[in-house]
Amino acid sequence: MRKPELLVPASSLEVLKIATVFGADAVYIGGEAFGLRAKARNFSKEEMAQGIAFAHKHGVKVYVTVNILAHNYDLAGVREYLKELKELKPDALIIADPGIYTYAKEICPEIERHISTQANNTNYETYRFWYNLGAKRVVSARELSLEEIRQIRANIPEDMEIETFIHGAMCISYSGRCLLSNFLVGRDANQGACTHPCRWKYSIVEESRPGEYMPVYENERGTYIFNSKDLCMIEHMDDVLTSGIDSLKIEGRMKTALYVATVARTYRKAIDDYLEDPAKYQANMSWYQEQIAGCTYRKFTTGFFYGKPNQEAQIYDNNTYEKGYTYLGFAEAIDERGYVQITQRNKFTVGEIIEIMKPDGTNLQVPVKAIYDEEGNSVESAPHPQQKLFVDLGGEVQVYDILRRSEG
Repeated sequence: MRKPELLVPASSLEVLKIATVFGADAVYIGGEAFGLRAKARNFSKEEMAQGIAFAHKHGVKVYVTVNILAHNYDLAGVREYLKELKELKPDALIIADPGIYTYAKEICPEIERHISTQANNTNYETYRFWYNLGAKRVVSARELSLEEIRQIRANIPEDMEIETFIHGAMCISYSGRCLLSNFLVGRDANQGACTHPCRWKYSIVEESRPGEYMPVYENERGTYIFNSKDLCMIEHMDDVLTSGIDSLKIEGRMKTALYVATVARTYRKAIDDYLEDPAKYQANMSWYQEQIAGCTYRKFTTGFFYGKPNQEAQIYDNNTYEKGYTYLGFAEAIDERGYVQITQRNKFTVGEIIEIMKPDGTNLQVPVKAIYDEEGNSVESAPHPQQKLFVDLGGEVQVYDILRRSEG
């Protein structure tokens, strides 16, 4: 059995550090240009250098997305960007466009090249094609079943790597190649600016009845006709880990630190438990299910892994997320009094019971004993998001622990 890598997304330097501490073997990030998440905070050159240094110090790899489908006017900037990445020395570049791939091979050949899922990688001959061009890894199309992935593994070189999404949002379009956003609002999903029109509610207007909206129904359940459930394979790691996949990828480069910590920690334990003893993995199943349900998500599906999805993979009645916990912040430092320094993400108050979420799988319920602002004033709560606070939780917190509140 191949020991897989757990690959986790990071939207910012803060989230990269959380992903690293909470169990990632590798993280993937985007710079300020040429990645497919233009609305994400993304990394400046300085932040990327800090993130790579932090990850490498902890034995974690960093992959940088350069995965837009480039137009002519992008190419000069791509060359300059690749020169910057050559200096920063990430462990790999994730690329979809053959033109960008050609530039990367020329400008920074020492950095591994991974082929993005956007390149529509659905068969082993495609994998061989990229291997012969020097690619180390190919990200499988999300339309593949586990059986197809096993067939690919059996028909490609042993040292070529397969990366596959196992958790996160599913795009309604083939391998994420979507034109809806560009057509409806002029923002190109293939240039990183998707507005997610697949989550919108649609009606039909008949040509001779302008302004008269008729709802679109599918099996009488609702109108969100493009709205897929989220992928989750936590209950099927026995099949995933025996399929020949080298890197298990989590979707979510716009997600919060709480989401990333929860998913990374849960899959880390599931992978490690199975590799130690499959019986241990089965025995801990209820813990994995409980933890993963603490994320924000749109209900779960196994996607295409066991064949073509049916109507049960769609959500017809709403486009909202399930939510088990609210993110309050993470422990940025512990001062000499034992108080936790955080940047508040959501409001909480003195006397409230909150939860400390630790990388080792422990969750501690603790009362908020006191809150102090930056000037040292005692406050009952902090009214402003992103406010710097010092919180007395009884001294049970380490740096990078997550603070959250249960909404159950």
